[in-house]
Amino acid sequence: MPSYPVHTIEAAPAASRPLLEQAQAAYGVVPNLLAVLSSAPPVLEAYLTLQKLFAASSLSSVEQQVVLLTVSTDNACTYCVAAHTLMAGTQGVDPVVLEAIRSSNSLGDPRLEALRAFTQAVVSSRGWPPQDVLDGFLDAGYGEVQVLEVVLGVALKTLSNYTNHLTGTPLDPMFEATRWSAGDGVADD
Repeated sequence: MPSYPVHTIEAAPAASRPLLEQAQAAYGVVPNLLAVLSSAPPVLEAYLTLQKLFAASSLSSVEQQVVLLTVSTDNACTYCVAAHTLMAGTQGVDPVVLEAIRSSNSLGDPRLEALRAFTQAVVSSRGWPPQDVLDGFLDAGYGEVQVLEVVLGVALKTLSNYTNHLTGTPLDPMFEATRWSAGDGVADD
């Protein structure tokens, strides 16, 4: 597997520098994912654009984090699960919900559970979720627009999850407290 650098702003390709500077201004640091993505400026720009578009969706910030964390858990992305656990906690996602997603358990909230189940089914079925799961999502009060917005969230996290898998993105120190690995807390069936 090739070795990918975790670029500093100064060492990144010229086209990535303004994007990393914006990240630095927004987060106070350049997260390692973005530093790695900066090796390919169009990919970094695509990720940040998808992130902005998903944030503008009709899903609430809590619902967005449920989608992003579900995709990352299903794809076993240790980096993104840790990062989104921290972000979701700052956005008001109930710690019980976070732990349920991280351990692949059912959520206590029926509407969020329908969202989690639909998102997981979209990922695992490659876009062909079972009809009963889609019906459960729609019966929970979501609509056709949210079906497509979940697909947007899946695309966003697939880009970052696969990047992290292929590049071995190191976990940032700020995410250490929310470190996760596949199988953590998974309930026995």
